[in-house]
Amino acid sequence: MPKKFIKRFMPKPETLREHKHLRMFGRLLHNPNLWALNRKSAPGAFAVGLFVAWIPMPFQMVVAAAFAILFNVNIPVSVALVWITNPLTMPVMFYGAYLLGAKILGHAPQDFTFEASWQWIEASLATIGPPFLLGCLVLGIVFAAVGYLLINNLWKYSIMFKWQKRKNK
Repeated sequence: MPKKFIKRFMPKPETLREHKHLRMFGRLLHNPNLWALNRKSAPGAFAVGLFVAWIPMPFQMVVAAAFAILFNVNIPVSVALVWITNPLTMPVMFYGAYLLGAKILGHAPQDFTFEASWQWIEASLATIGPPFLLGCLVLGIVFAAVGYLLINNLWKYSIMFKWQKRKNK
């Protein structure tokens, strides 16, 4: 069940191999383990994708692909999961990360307005940067661990269910 469900939403290997930003990995993308969807690669791919989704940077797909290659997990799942960070979800996710980081550090949350400029980013790094980055790190680790455990257990239960079904025939 998880395999069929996940495969429905995965991008095609050819599409990712030909992506202009992923071509830099060259022959590394020809490793068949990076495209296999099995009990070992799926939970790791979920962990990689969910962790990278919390990294506040452009080109998250490239980072997810690099981590997937490094950890030898499924690239399409890793890359697809970073898409949960999109223009609609990013403000809520990253503001939540900032609030969590401020709470961990014991800082009172500051009022700020976002500006899409390099000057604003440089000025904000000293004030809201540390709680924001800490919150992103903590949430990335938590979501990666939960995603890994959830998919791992779903896969196990799916296999157990199939075996039980065969046994009862």
